[in-house]
Amino acid sequence: MALKLGKSPVEARDTPGFLFNRLIIPYLNEAIWALYEGVGSVEDLDAAMKLGGNMPIGPLSLLDLIGIDVQLHACEGLLAELGNPKFEPCPLNRAMVRAGYLGRKAGKGFYDYSGDPPRGVDLSVFRR
Repeated sequence: MALKLGKSPVEARDTPGFLFNRLIIPYLNEAIWALYEGVGSVEDLDAAMKLGGNMPIGPLSLLDLIGIDVQLHACEGLLAELGNPKFEPCPLNRAMVRAGYLGRKAGKGFYDYSGDPPRGVDLSVFRR
């Protein structure tokens, strides 16, 4: 069926998160941790992965696209199902959701979308 739809199927065992979410959720969570710990700015973390990792979009831009609340929910679900601490959500993720910084759908997340181009948000108020 996937081939008839022009898709490229991959086989995955029936497990929480299947393949994609098992890989992408910890990657995105680690990007939030790196920002929270002051490793780099929003723009620098995204640029590093685009330039050094040949990614089409940086992890923080991707989080704004999918929703910061969606990431939090995915981390919590995978942590509950698998018990692996790599899925423990970063405190910054929780703080941003509480503050309504949900990404593009809210107009603000890691980037502020009120201008053109979007600009990285100073989230230092949420750091330890």
